[in-house]
Amino acid sequence: MNNLFNLPFSFSIYSQALKSLLQHRINIQLNSNEDKWSEKAIKGLIKRLTKTSMIDDLQTALATKTSHTRCVTIPSDAQNKLVEPNPSTTVRSAFSDATPIVAFCRIWRWPDLNTYLELRPVDTCPYAFQHEKDQICVNPYHYERVVAPFIPPVYVSVANRSVFNSTTSEYRREQLDSRIPMDCVSESDQQRTTINSPVNIQDNTDAMTPTPATINSIPTTAVSYVETPFWCSILYYELNQRVGEIFHASLNSLVVDGFCDPNASDRFCLGSLTNVNRTYESETCRKLVGNGVRLYYIGGDVFAECHSDSPIFVQSPCCNQRFQWHLATVCKIPPHCNLKIFSNTEFARILSNTIQYGYEAVYNLTRICAIRMSFVKGWGEEYRRRTVMSTPCWVEIHLNGPMQWLDNVLQQLPALGTMSSK
Repeated sequence: MNNLFNLPFSFSIYSQALKSLLQHRINIQLNSNEDKWSEKAIKGLIKRLTKTSMIDDLQTALATKTSHTRCVTIPSDAQNKLVEPNPSTTVRSAFSDATPIVAFCRIWRWPDLNTYLELRPVDTCPYAFQHEKDQICVNPYHYERVVAPFIPPVYVSVANRSVFNSTTSEYRREQLDSRIPMDCVSESDQQRTTINSPVNIQDNTDAMTPTPATINSIPTTAVSYVETPFWCSILYYELNQRVGEIFHASLNSLVVDGFCDPNASDRFCLGSLTNVNRTYESETCRKLVGNGVRLYYIGGDVFAECHSDSPIFVQSPCCNQRFQWHLATVCKIPPHCNLKIFSNTEFARILSNTIQYGYEAVYNLTRICAIRMSFVKGWGEEYRRRTVMSTPCWVEIHLNGPMQWLDNVLQQLPALGTMSSK
């Protein structure tokens, strides 16, 4: 056994600890790749623990299945070397599997866990990964699975719904159209780069909506958010030409990559799409997409995680509003970094604040429900490509749940003309 004599405790303690920790694994088939991977990960963890008391604490946590146990910590700078990627998992999510807390939560609690973005620490854990300390806690019972928060319904007046003053009309005509442009051009001083760690920014959704016009207190009807069978639909473009069929995502974790599997439900493979009018620039760009981007739908939030060796570029009005950037800003996501690009909770606040301005204002929120993302090449005033339709390889992500919610609200409002959210 490698490095056996470097253990801070005896071989008998090591053997007993290994046997105990292996017994607590969940849904492991013996002699499978998952079995071998998890055993190797547990062996590596035991060797990293510098005190036998930590092994006892971990065994206690796994036996009692409670968060009222002590932290089990490893050095933060050692976590990237502790766990190897799971061979039974696709290469596109391998670096997420190699995060120790994800690995051990998968081994001992949630076999279907995909990423640390699905985890939040318990309040009593001072060494959770979000705190970015020298030590990181890998006690799986010091973390909880993220759940979607309750989204309250929005309320639409059931009578006299067209009572709006001239201030409202001016807002609809000038404010909304200027804040959410259909042509995606970022301002030169607003190109952003994200980091691969959670960022807590205070919500400021009221900034999007001016002081509402005064309307009479009248009866209302509640319109609730309802999840759709496919949480998003993805359209692929080369320059200004749409290529291939629409990909409908039913799984909460999926990859858009440059490979060729046409049948995978968790992958939208751009490599299998043909285009007789494909340009040399698009062909070159497609070769660099590689592992592409992984999209997560977690607890009502949408995250984009760059798995490619080249950056991706994202324009999300909802994300830009959260950071108080211009809503047309294009954000650069470097390799192995991620960004929350949409939040149902934030969208609910925006929708609730906008209903009072009428049909047209609500209809324009459809622009928030579409996210544009280019591979390898960015766009905006810092680039020769001013619009996304000038980039060689890009996708548009339609968020079906928010879009359906808008449609249900619009059906309760007096239409100004023959408009639809679809």
